[in-house]
Amino acid sequence: MIPSALGQKALNTPSKRHRKQPEMAKPATPKLKPAQQRAMPVNPPTAPSKDLHVFPNPSPKRDYVIQFQIPEFTCNCPLTGQPDFAHFTIDMVADQLCVELKSLKMYFWSYRNEGAFHEKVTNTILDDIVRVTKPRFIRITAKWYVRGGIYTNVVAEHRKKGWKPEAAVVLPQHSTATGLL
Repeated sequence: MIPSALGQKALNTPSKRHRKQPEMAKPATPKLKPAQQRAMPVNPPTAPSKDLHVFPNPSPKRDYVIQFQIPEFTCNCPLTGQPDFAHFTIDMVADQLCVELKSLKMYFWSYRNEGAFHEKVTNTILDDIVRVTKPRFIRITAKWYVRGGIYTNVVAEHRKKGWKPEAAVVLPQHSTATGLL
């Protein structure tokens, strides 16, 4: 059977699915201004590491609180080798330097296979962050999950000599508006 002219044309015409699409112009990558750029660390954090990287505080003249929540901290009990889990909260008033988040994540990850008592690891973390950032104030609260029927909370803090916090501003409390009557 000989295909008709119409049928032959249909066989030789590429379908819409197989036609080459015209190339779209790629959007330009925005260029950062020099003030927005930051030098890459010598050792970019991609694996567990005890290296904490810092960057200049963008507002060193102001006291403001930086809060980190680390809900999945893991280390091992030094006596039994069993895993211990904690939720860490770090409240920090930076001075000239802030800790870089990815390096903080890798730092916490580095404890995963280490044996450490709750009190020791909490204070060591505080000491290491103070050593690299020299903050005006830092408080670390470690809420350890139940072990042998006991919850343990460890709170450790450091205050820069001579630093005094501003007086707290107490604002009036209002009920939450929902838009419903």
